[in-house]
Parts: sequence; structure tokens; C-alpha cells
Amino acid sequence: MRLNRAFLLPIVIVGALVLASTVNAQETERRIALVVGNGSYAAEQIPTAANDAGLIAQTLQAAGFDVVGARDLDQDALRRAFRDFLDKATASGPNTVAFIYLNGYGLQLEGENYFAPVDAKIAKDSDVSVEAVRISDYLRPLAGLNLKASIVVLDTARAHPFAKSGQPLASGLSLVDPEKGVLIAFNAAPGTVGPQENGPYGTYAQALAEMIRTGGLPLNEVFDRVRLRVNENTKGGEVPWDASKIDAQFVFFERAPDAPPPAASNDQAALLRSKPIRELDARDAYIAALGRDTLHGYLEFLETYPHDPAAKRVRAIVAARREAITWHRTRNVDTPRAYWSYLRRYPRGPHSADARRRLEYLSAAFEPPPSFEAIEYDVPPPPEEEAVYFRRPVLFFDDPDYDFVLPPPPPVFFLPPPPPDFVMLPPPPPPVAMFVLPVPEYVAIPTYYNPPSYVAPPPPSIIYNNIHNTVVINQTTNIVTVTNRAGQTQTLTPAQALAPARTDATTTTAPVTSPTPASRASPTTSTAIGATGVAAGAALLAPSLPPSVAKKATTIQTKTPAVGPGATPTKGVSPSTPPSVLGSPPSQPGAHALPGTNGRLLPPGSGKTAAPGQPPPAQSQEPGAPQFAPTTVPARFGKKSTPQPLPGAAGRQLPPVNRKPINTAPLQVQKKPAVQHPPTTDRKPNAPVQTNRTVPAAVAHPNQRPPTPVSARPPAHNPARPTAVVNHPRPTSTAPAAPARLAPAARPRAPRIAHPAPAVARPAPPPAAARPALVPARQPAPAAKQQACRLPNGNPCPPGKK
Repeated sequence: MRLNRAFLLPIVIVGALVLASTVNAQETERRIALVVGNGSYAAEQIPTAANDAGLIAQTLQAAGFDVVGARDLDQDALRRAFRDFLDKATASGPNTVAFIYLNGYGLQLEGENYFAPVDAKIAKDSDVSVEAVRISDYLRPLAGLNLKASIVVLDTARAHPFAKSGQPLASGLSLVDPEKGVLIAFNAAPGTVGPQENGPYGTYAQALAEMIRTGGLPLNEVFDRVRLRVNENTKGGEVPWDASKIDAQFVFFERAPDAPPPAASNDQAALLRSKPIRELDARDAYIAALGRDTLHGYLEFLETYPHDPAAKRVRAIVAARREAITWHRTRNVDTPRAYWSYLRRYPRGPHSADARRRLEYLSAAFEPPPSFEAIEYDVPPPPEEEAVYFRRPVLFFDDPDYDFVLPPPPPVFFLPPPPPDFVMLPPPPPPVAMFVLPVPEYVAIPTYYNPPSYVAPPPPSIIYNNIHNTVVINQTTNIVTVTNRAGQTQTLTPAQALAPARTDATTTTAPVTSPTPASRASPTTSTAIGATGVAAGAALLAPSLPPSVAKKATTIQTKTPAVGPGATPTKGVSPSTPPSVLGSPPSQPGAHALPGTNGRLLPPGSGKTAAPGQPPPAQSQEPGAPQFAPTTVPARFGKKSTPQPLPGAAGRQLPPVNRKPINTAPLQVQKKPAVQHPPTTDRKPNAPVQTNRTVPAAVAHPNQRPPTPVSARPPAHNPARPTAVVNHPRPTSTAPAAPARLAPAARPRAPRIAHPAPAVARPAPPPAAARPALVPARQPAPAAKQQACRLPNGNPCPPGKK
């Protein structure tokens, strides 16, 4: 009995340890991610940066990540977003997987990689460390948290428009060693850049999203397949790179047992990957070397197939990798001897300027002493034929000067073809608000791929709740329409779609009818999207903003609300303030204040008169037009009014303004003559009024006098409507004078001017001899009567007979 206990005790202890390790391996795993896409640079924009970030953010949401994302961040917002994410990772605990994706312009300086914010002003090499964000400043604290895994993807290796003066910068990103528990990946190999792309998505981002969505792939195989897919889609013009020191097992999606079998079994694929390259044919050898992505594998291919068409491209890859390794070793040593060693190998290499910067910093001479001994490197010196790849400051693998030949397509057992629905992705709609990432059209993930069951559910997310379904949001009603692969649809309000529980539409047995009007009116809370003031529909699918970025967006939108996508808002106006209550600013032409408005500005006048009983119309006036302040309040509806003194005039009233007043009297009021001439003293009674108007050449009858123009007729005397009293003497000149203003009939007791106005200086009349003779102007009229006299027989009248 004692022997049995002694024999069974070690077995029980070992079993308990194995069980504990299994439970620990299946411990709840939390997933967090930070995604940034900077594309709106002042120097040169990147058309795919924001779209790529939106695509990666959406893919990570489906995999169970709690994603925060933003676009077009300046330096302050970018640094705060990194700090927010570090705080979030610290609070998440050790069993956390952190994912960082950056898209934009990346730079390297003296062995350090930098990410450029959108407001970066980098005119020369010394501006990089000041204007850009150094990646290692945040990767080291992240690695110090000892998380389960940290994945950092820099989709930033591209030709940048910065540092046009000063010492040149090496192209692409610098080779780095990841910390323990960290995987770091570049979209292009160290020292190289990817080709320029115009969208809608970058090749690297689309390939990464495709491989993340493939279930059952270990982390290393995900990035190996990304490299093969990018190399295939760019025809060998771009070769991604990654390095990993993650020991924990991790998969984005698990593969269900009923999933269709892969094109090649895992054992067969593992055998081909480990098989020596010299035992493979040229096509498989090239793909194997590219999949392994080691300098040894590329050199082995060149030794086996030196004359293969793909050998030229492999030589370019080897040249870039050899130089990157040499510089990385030099930078780690960081002594004058190390930099002299690098300059001896690469006197005109990509990092020669960096080496001289470090020598100057270390107060060392550029030329080594005679007794100089070079340091040892892990790679041999470059052969002479590799110097051709460094003639230009930027290294492209698709440069036609290198006479590259298109590589062969990868075999199926190395890289299966992409899913048909993930080949041609439509561009996303424009972003809905400041800093918010674009939301691509979601492509459903196959039903046999699911996030692991031990992953903690992220905050409410429509994408995570419907990873196997098609999700469409009505931008007007905010109604979410979910369609499963069988074609069955389900309509949900935003609150229902954000329910924590998984609500895949695969459980729906019948199509759901359209939502009721009550459900259409369901509001959407901004806390679910982490941003204030954004459109609720599309923002339901967008990742939330980092806390500091959301706060900044709220502050900016409160001060400068935008009136539409991409519109420049007006400062100092709250988003909730309707445009109708916004007065004209003091500097706006046409703005003026009236008495009794407490200094508030009124819109400029348009000169239009409102109809009786209607409010005044909206007034507008073009900039630069003269402004008139009314001196009196006009009488309306037949009421009498008296002149109103203006404030600040000490009770004095202003003289009448020589312009047409607003006529609001009833229609029976006599019209004011267009032109009025005062009578002259030297005119005979009943003589026609002399005007400067031309008399018509023909009249209706010989004895008929030409009609006097209406504008020249004297006003008829109307005892019931006395004219306004004018307190200045009547002029005696026949020269045209300013017409006297007639007062309305409704003002008999209120003269327009209460006291004599200042005498207006008028020019003296000319002497009588100098006056123009106006009467002879009508002499043609008698001639017309003599010519018109005829006898009955048609002969002219005798002389003297009328």
C-alpha cells in the first residue's frame, strides 16, 4: 500500500503540473491594438495611408482586438496617442497581445527609425530627431511590460520628400533587433523602399489583412506569406521583412475541424521549407529563399542558379541585406574604429553620411590612423559588382536600370491563391470626422475561421459580433443591415448591433422586415465610437479614437465645427449652433448696429421693403457697397410719425437725405414726379415749361400743340394735401435745381424739417445775355402747320391765307 502511494504520488504531481500549464495556456487573452494612418502631409501626400490603416483596424476588430485608431496626427497628438496606448497596455496585464500598425513616411537616422507626423518640417538631416517621433522611445517601454506578445508593423518604408539639404539620409528603414517578446515587421526590406502606389489600398496592407484573416496560421507563417504575396503582386518590386523573438503560441483565427483541407499538408509544407535550396528547381528555390528571407538562403540560391533570370533580383536583395547587416553591427559597436571600418567597406554607401555624423559627434577624424584595424563583421565584404546597387540614394527592387526579370509565381503549396472576394477591394467612403479612420466595405470571414475561445471579448463592436456576415449601415437612418451567407437579412438598431453577445445572422431562420419608424429614430451614443460629433452611421464601424485624440477632436470641433466632410470650419462657433443665429462678425462688410440692440450686429440691408403685415426680408449686401443708416422710422399703415433724433446728436435732427425714401403709404397716395423744375420769374403766364427734352418730330394734328411731358408739369394744387414747407428761398434761375421733397399726405401736422436747415450754397445764376435761348427750340412747329395747309384740290394755300 505504501509502495503504491509512493509510486502514484509523482504521477499525480506531474499530471497536476501539466494540467496547470494547459489551463495557463488557455488563460483569458486580451487583445489591444493601435492603428495610425498619416497621409495628409504638406510636402507630399500618401493616397493609401488612411485607407490601409482603416483596413487593418477592421481586420483586427474581427480578430477580437480592442482597436483604437486615428489618421493624420501631428507630433503632439501622435506622442499622446502612444502614451495612451502604453497606459492601456500596462493596465491590461501580462496575458495581453499588443498590436501597433503605423502607415506614413518613415525615416532612418544614425541607426534609429522615425515616424513622421503630418506637421513635420524636415528641411535637413538635423531636423529628423526634432520633428519626427523615434520608434524606439515607445518600443522599449512596451517590451518592458513583458506582455504575451507585442507585434509592431511599420508600413512606412517609402521614398520621402524630406531632408533635401544637408547630408543625405539612407533610404528606407534601418535594420533593428527586436526585444524579447516583440515581433517587428517592415513593408520593405531594410535600406529599401516600396514602389509608389495610388490605391485604393497598398499592396502590403492588403496582403497583411488577407493573411490575418486566414485561420490556423502561426505568427511567423503569417508574415512569411505576406512577403510572398507582396513579392507576387508587385512583380518582385517589394520584399517585406520581419524579425521575431516571440515564444508564445499565437494565432489570429482558429481553423475549425470542418474547414476545407489546405492545398498542401502542414508536413509537406514544412518539408519543402526546410529542404536545402540546391535540391529544389529554380522556381521553387527562389520562392524558398524568399520565404526564408535570410542572407544565407539568398547566397545559396546564387551559388546554385547564378545564371537564372531571377538571379539579378536576388543579387540586389543580397546587396541591400549585406549592407544593412554591416551598418547594424557598426552602429551597435558605436566607436570611431567601427565607423572607420564601415567607411572602408562602403566609402559611398547609404550610411556613409551617418558614419561621418557619428565620427563628428565622437570628436574623431574622418580618416583612420595608419595603425587602424577594422572590426570583425558577420558577413564578408561586398564584391565589386554589388556597388552598382548603391549608385542612387534610394534603392528600388523594380528599378529598370538593374535589368530585373519578373520572378516566377509561387507554387500553391507555398502560397495558396487569395480568396476571390478579397482580390479587388472597393475604396472606402471618405472619413466621417476629424481624425477618424475610413471604414472599408467589410468582407465576411469564412464560417470555419473564428477567434480563439479564450480571447476576451472586446468592447461592443458590430464587426466582432458579425464576422461571418455582410454589414451595411444606412447613413441616414443609422440602421444596421446584416446579411448572412445564405442571403438572409436582419435589421438592427445601433444599440442592438452593439450588444456584447455575438449576434451572427447565421441563426436567423427568416428574413427580418424593415425596421419600424421607432427603431429608425433610435439615437446613437457617441461613447460607443469614442469620438464626439462624428456621423453616427459610419462611426459605428470605425475604431474608437485614442483618449487624448478624442479630447483634442472635441476641443477643435467645439471651436471650429465642420459643416461637411473635409470642410474647413469657422473658428469660435459651437457645433450645436445653427447657422441662422450666427450674426455677422464686426469685420464683415455690411454689418451695422441699430439703436436699442445693445450693440448686437444685424445682417446688412438689401434695400427691399417688406409687404404690409410681413416681417422684413433677410437682408444682404455685397462687400464694398455704401451703408445708409435710416434717420427716421417710416410710418406704416397710414399712421403718423415724427422725425426721430439720432442718439448723440443732442436732440438735433439731421437734414433730409437726397435719396428716395421708402414708400409704405397706401396706393392712393399721389406719385412723386420724376423731375420737378421750380418756376422761373421771367416766364410769361401760361407759357409752356421749357425743358431740355427733345420734342417729337411729328404730331397728330397741325394745330395741336406738343404735349408737355409729365415730368415737366407743375404739381397740381391740392388743398387737402399741403406740400411740405421749405424754409429756404425759391431760386430765380432757370437752371435745373434739386427737386423739393414732397411729404406724404398723412403728415399735415408734422413738417419734415422742424427748423430752418442750414442754407445750401447754390451757384449764382448766369446773366440774362448769357442764358441759352430755349424758345427757338420749338420753331419747327409753325413750319409744320404751313406745310400742312392745303386747298381742297390739293394745291397749297395762297400766301396770307390760313
